[in-house]
Amino acid sequence: MTIHSTDPFAVPDEDKSPVRRLRGRLASPVTLWTAPGPSGLTVSSTLVADGDPGRVLGLIDEESDFWDAVSQAGRFAMTPLTPADRQLADRFAGLMPAPGGLFATGQWRETPYGPVPAHAGAWAGCTLDTSRPCGWALLVEGVVASVQLDAATVPLVHFRGRYAELDR
Repeated sequence: MTIHSTDPFAVPDEDKSPVRRLRGRLASPVTLWTAPGPSGLTVSSTLVADGDPGRVLGLIDEESDFWDAVSQAGRFAMTPLTPADRQLADRFAGLMPAPGGLFATGQWRETPYGPVPAHAGAWAGCTLDTSRPCGWALLVEGVVASVQLDAATVPLVHFRGRYAELDR
């Protein structure tokens, strides 16, 4: 067996659209979105907008089990991930096996918005507001109903198809 340092299923740069290549040059936060059910999905196209009320926006695959769960529950949790969460991110992105299910390993805190990793330094509980088609996905907008901030953590970021971490 050979372990690859790159994704053997990745589309070569020359075969990607210029827009996709531009998007790849922007660092994105790696977050975990979960919903009652439970269901979850790794999302790197996430934006948090301050305001009254605050909002969370993300690009979500409309064919995902997560979208089905959010559509039914009307609420979700969004958790920023850390460099220690790389395997968790891969598992919820469908890039790593999840024997027993996505939530079978690790410690989880049950919330009204969906399970949250017990070690999470921050998370937001959101109610589903709107969704609309946007490119390859749905642009999903949630109203921030609850914010939990514990210890400040270094974020896991996605840049040019790989995980990275910020120097402090």
